[in-house]
Amino acid sequence: MNRKIIIGSRGSKLAMVYAQKAKDQIVKSTDFSEEDIVIKKITTKGDEFHDVRLSEVGGKGLFSSNIEKKLQDKNIDIAVHALKDMPAFETQGLKTDVFLERNDPREILITMNKQKLSDLKKNSIIGTSSYRREYQIKKIRSDLKCNLIRGNVDTRIKKLKDGIYDAIILSYAGVKFLNFDDEISEIFSPEKVIPSAGQGIIALQCREGDEEINSVLKKVNHNETFIRAHVERNILKILEGDCETAVGAHSIIKGDKIIVEAELFSLDGSKRFYEKKTGKLEEFSQIGKEVGQILKIKSNNSYKR
Repeated sequence: MNRKIIIGSRGSKLAMVYAQKAKDQIVKSTDFSEEDIVIKKITTKGDEFHDVRLSEVGGKGLFSSNIEKKLQDKNIDIAVHALKDMPAFETQGLKTDVFLERNDPREILITMNKQKLSDLKKNSIIGTSSYRREYQIKKIRSDLKCNLIRGNVDTRIKKLKDGIYDAIILSYAGVKFLNFDDEISEIFSPEKVIPSAGQGIIALQCREGDEEINSVLKKVNHNETFIRAHVERNILKILEGDCETAVGAHSIIKGDKIIVEAELFSLDGSKRFYEKKTGKLEEFSQIGKEVGQILKIKSNNSYKR
């Protein structure tokens, strides 16, 4: 290639860290230099709405659709996304099949006085924009209240310190990348609080027919993360998951086995459906679909009673 590669990303601090990580990995794995790769900030619709749930204004695609449009129009060559923010189904003509090595997928709690979830007073207010997190927390502590919080990591921490919330829940990866580790009060194991499908994974997207970029991206793909991403996303695809679908999905690889754990909540959070499955690593794609199908059947059967 005798032209620069343009990477498109959201303009938030965290998104720019992800884009830089993608750039660094391409430089490390190919013959391209720092000067050959340009990062372009793109404003997304998700960045324009700060006080409503994403599900009320268009769903997960709000964080990816503008960037994808730039990719389709050939204004950028590679789109960088947080995989958990992407819709379950691929946009026509685009390809999301390359993933950087997964960062820590766990959830964390931040409180004012380093209190753990069990230490919080009754009726304490937890800030979250996710139905999944809200229902998971209420499963552990039904006496707590969850109020909507939106904004970047630093914005949410400021709102906590301003006394608007007693605690907030965030992904460990985002907090760590922005060097807010010291603020963490509690880290939840994936067994206690199952993360969002693909949480902690940086996805690199390109145009289907762009063979030059496809060949570049193949060199940076992390195979274990690729497998885990597909397993967890396949669960979402079966459940047709969007922002209103409260789904947690997490997988780990042990030798030649893959262990998948997932949960689905009813729309009001009153019912929880859970499934855990271990299978052969080479059958990873099918295992995710099977877990999704089991959760779907359990959910459907509960409504028939």
